[in-house]
Amino acid sequence: MLVSNPINREKPQKLYVQLYAVLKAKIASGELPEGSQIPTEDELCKIYEVSKATVKLAVLELARQGYLKRQQGKGTFVCKRVISEGLTMHTSFKELMLDAGLDFSTQVLAKTVMMPTDDLDAKLNISADTHVFYIKRLRSIDGEPVLLQEAYIPCQACPMLLGEDMVNNSLIDILEKKHSIEITKIKDYIELTYLTDEDARLLGLSGGAPALVMEQQLYSGESQIMYIRSLKRSDRFRFFIEFERNAD
Repeated sequence: MLVSNPINREKPQKLYVQLYAVLKAKIASGELPEGSQIPTEDELCKIYEVSKATVKLAVLELARQGYLKRQQGKGTFVCKRVISEGLTMHTSFKELMLDAGLDFSTQVLAKTVMMPTDDLDAKLNISADTHVFYIKRLRSIDGEPVLLQEAYIPCQACPMLLGEDMVNNSLIDILEKKHSIEITKIKDYIELTYLTDEDARLLGLSGGAPALVMEQQLYSGESQIMYIRSLKRSDRFRFFIEFERNAD
């Protein structure tokens, strides 16, 4: 049943994006109906002749968008997706989404150029040989570390970025106000994780402590311009996200 819409390796589009589109179309058409269990990762690898990493990325993105639900020990199932009606992110984007009115300080722990590792090229939708700016910062409130943030930006998007003041300015403000790169859309994914020993040390916690992780994909038009991964202490403060209805 799932062998139609094969993956085309001649296309420039990444394989996980093609697999995502194939599975999404089958869910939309009812070929994979609500409540049904999709094939396992190993089965999808055999059906579409792709790697497990490709399958994981496609399935994870479908789950994040509400098309699939992963149940521990049982499998992955098609679920009903609730579509918002005309709601969009507020046009004044905030890089640091904590409760409004909080004053925080910023420490830049690292800023350098790197090549994509792991699945970073997929998360930024770039080729594996594209150079990327890596910025790591620690945010504190009243001297208490609260949020550890790692940002990745393709060098070609803003070649002079590393010369900017990242202590007193947000990356979004730098891109928009100094380099005229308008951020038009942000996708946020928030879940619970457990800190590694190094991340826990930076946040003043014990290794294995729970934390909230937010992954943000930022776009300028149709181009993805930045990927941010933020780790926030789950015991202090809250994330703050604002929506508004389009005026159109």
